[in-house]
Amino acid sequence: MSIKAYRPTTPAQRQKTTQDFDQITTKKPFKSLLASKKQMAGKNNQGRITVRHRGGGVKRHYRIVTYSLPVDSQFTVMEIEYDPNRSARIARVKDQNDTYYYVIADNNMKKGMTFATGKDAPIEASNRMPLENIPVGTFIYAIELTPGRGAQIARSAGTNVQLMAKENGYATLKMPSGEMRKVLVNCEASIGTVGNEQHQNIKIGAAGRRRRKGIRPTVRGVVMNATDHPHGGGDGGRHGTGKAPRTPWGQLTLGYRTRHNKKTNKLIVRSRHEGKRK
Repeated sequence: MSIKAYRPTTPAQRQKTTQDFDQITTKKPFKSLLASKKQMAGKNNQGRITVRHRGGGVKRHYRIVTYSLPVDSQFTVMEIEYDPNRSARIARVKDQNDTYYYVIADNNMKKGMTFATGKDAPIEASNRMPLENIPVGTFIYAIELTPGRGAQIARSAGTNVQLMAKENGYATLKMPSGEMRKVLVNCEASIGTVGNEQHQNIKIGAAGRRRRKGIRPTVRGVVMNATDHPHGGGDGGRHGTGKAPRTPWGQLTLGYRTRHNKKTNKLIVRSRHEGKRK
């Protein structure tokens, strides 16, 4: 995949870049693997905004992606498709029983290729198997945290995780963030790297392009009135907040710990923050 630039005919065109769609083989999604997707504008079931700056955007269908494929099966890649709901591409695959699935497409998948799942699958790109059957040092993606639950780690564009060690029933993984984490060796993973690696290098370029994604404008607290934000108020000069960064409700943000899942602390060998500490 490569990045496409535009002739600078407008200020937005000068900055904007897009991804090419050479890898995609069809524009029409598979109807039986689509579901309706309602725009909730960041509101929960009580109508309260729980995620700010969401709303509008183009209508889109949700693609039903399978994160846990049947084991001991052979799959053929029928199409590589664009998915408007994620950064990665998806592959439409068919098993030996002519059942279709959507899966995350890695950078090795091409139309017509085959891959396998299960303990006896060969150690090749795109094949899916338990971590205990994957050699140490291999790069993997779409990894389970709980056996049988389906992939939860490394699903976005260009990501991979390195298998560092296996001992005492656990596999040690090096995450993209630098965190070292243990996972049971009977969790499944796919070999390779998620495709569409250049996704992170795309420049939005125009405000309207972000609005079409359903992202509304974000107003800085420092330009608000004091009644609207802890950073607000002042004489209109170009000065900072004079206090630590906070949310509109006064909670500390930068550097403030927000992780509450203490149950998995014992599985984290090395925190992603440790490299930053002095």
